[in-house]
Amino acid sequence: MKTAIVYYSMSGNCQYAAKSVARRTGADLIRIEPEKAYPDSGFKKYFWGGKSAVMGDMPALKPYEFDADKYERVIFCFPVWAGNVTPPIRTFISENRDGLKGKRLAALVCHSGGGGEKPIAKLKAMLGVTELEAELDLIDPRDKSDSSKDKALEEFCKGLE
Repeated sequence: MKTAIVYYSMSGNCQYAAKSVARRTGADLIRIEPEKAYPDSGFKKYFWGGKSAVMGDMPALKPYEFDADKYERVIFCFPVWAGNVTPPIRTFISENRDGLKGKRLAALVCHSGGGGEKPIAKLKAMLGVTELEAELDLIDPRDKSDSSKDKALEEFCKGLE
């Protein structure tokens, strides 16, 4: 089964997780980035990122290659911002809504301890689904790496088989 991992990563934790899943599953990585980068440090990082997430912003994205017809499964990997789906993921879903219909969908979220349940529920609502094939909620998998996170990534991948 051909799988795409669509991910946005600011600090590197989601990129680490997405690459780990891709290595285990053979999935294609599709990195999305906003045309105008968000501030990545200090107060501005949290203010602008949180505001954008809460307000439901959909920033313009840098060009990316995604042909929905090539994939049976799409895994979304994103950081949690203010308990929400990250704005670049929101834009991607909006731009590819029709192509995502009927796909097997999964989610992998990273955060520093705020919880992933709420943004996963919001992702399901955005996608118009009640269930995802697999879900994983990780606390800083790259920055606070340990064997339990590696095991969780491995179990997530097994859930996709």
